[in-house]
Amino acid sequence: MSTGTTPNTPGAEAGTQDASGPGFHPVIVGSDIGVYALARSFHERYGVRTTVVAFAEPGPIAHSQIIDTVISGSDTEAIVATLELFATQRAAARPAERLVLLTNMDWVVRDLVEHRRRLEQHYVLPFADAALIDRISDKAEFAAVCAELGIPTPGTVIQDFSAADAPGWEPVPVGFDFPVIAKPASSADYHGVTFPGKKKIFEIATPGELDRLMISLRDAGFRGRFLVQEMIPGDDTQMRSVTAYADSHGRVTLRCSARVLLEERTPATRGNPSAMIVERIDPILEAAQRILEHTGWRGFANFDVKLDPRDGVYKFFEQNPRIGRNNYYLTAGGQNPTEVLVDDVVHGVRRAPVTAVAEVLYSVVPRWLLRRYVLDPELKARVVRLQRSGRTVHPLRYRADSSPRRRLYVLTALVNHVRKYRQFYPLDELRRVHAANSPAPAAGEVRA
Repeated sequence: MSTGTTPNTPGAEAGTQDASGPGFHPVIVGSDIGVYALARSFHERYGVRTTVVAFAEPGPIAHSQIIDTVISGSDTEAIVATLELFATQRAAARPAERLVLLTNMDWVVRDLVEHRRRLEQHYVLPFADAALIDRISDKAEFAAVCAELGIPTPGTVIQDFSAADAPGWEPVPVGFDFPVIAKPASSADYHGVTFPGKKKIFEIATPGELDRLMISLRDAGFRGRFLVQEMIPGDDTQMRSVTAYADSHGRVTLRCSARVLLEERTPATRGNPSAMIVERIDPILEAAQRILEHTGWRGFANFDVKLDPRDGVYKFFEQNPRIGRNNYYLTAGGQNPTEVLVDDVVHGVRRAPVTAVAEVLYSVVPRWLLRRYVLDPELKARVVRLQRSGRTVHPLRYRADSSPRRRLYVLTALVNHVRKYRQFYPLDELRRVHAANSPAPAAGEVRA
């Protein structure tokens, strides 16, 4: 794969475009920081405004000069109807323009693909088909694909709740040592389930705590599958992220990997990286590419991986059917994902594959907080070096979209991160986790 970079650099001003316009218009459903990051990447490369179909107008997209917001209801029919109405109105003024439809939420991906026939009358939908999305988004099915390819995953027990109403139903016994990790196999199945203490991911300390979670899930009406996995030792710095794009012919034409430094800790965002360094990690890049090309994937995908310090092996956790909340690390790493997407689905260009390799620190937390939470001396020195050299990016800090209200929001968000880490991940807990695990090997490998 080529490792050449695009002319776009972190913090660049709006990109240029032909006098006739780019010939397409991006439409994104959602409103989180990842949506803003995608809109920023479109603006940097093509100088276009993005239309965001949102369920509200929260901070990440509020008061933006590069986004036009359309408010929609959050149920499927409301989203589809809003998209159809917008497309009809847009076509009246710009009949030759192609609309490219994206989202950064798993359940919305599934809804858009389910209504592909209706939406493709107006939009380009750069997603895999519904059956493949359902298969690969299910963490149990994803583990089966990895097993086919000889790609390691954590040890897993699958708790199937489909028969939980039957008399005498009991969860499958778990043979791992505690603590363990528990999480839904499919986030779509879990999306509408409500119960006290609901989290995205559970860290379970004892068998009794796991039993209570299983009862809560059953009583809340959850009838999907829940995974119980062995907990791989190590703090957040053992995590890795991979993002890739498979084009209309099934070829992976864009790859990027990063070393995670710190993850979000609130119940709703647990596991999302809040700081990472773009770094070329060939074993996991190649493994992710094998998965995508083996399954016939189309569009963006994001993978969570962890380096197991016990054996030095990278282990894949899951594949998300979207570009990911932290997608700006691709642009920061030298490869703007919107260019790869547009060349494929709008212009029909068969691009040479590229890998983002520029070493950049991506972070949404205060500089001092990150330095405090990275305990490994060598890794901390690397963070400080990148900070001092100016090779850092915050996706919301965009010079071309920096009104006073935007700057105030970014400052407020940074302060809120301090509060959230103090509440959900105090330094004493991090030090305990770090001390309990030996350092990871300098390099890992993907092997069976």
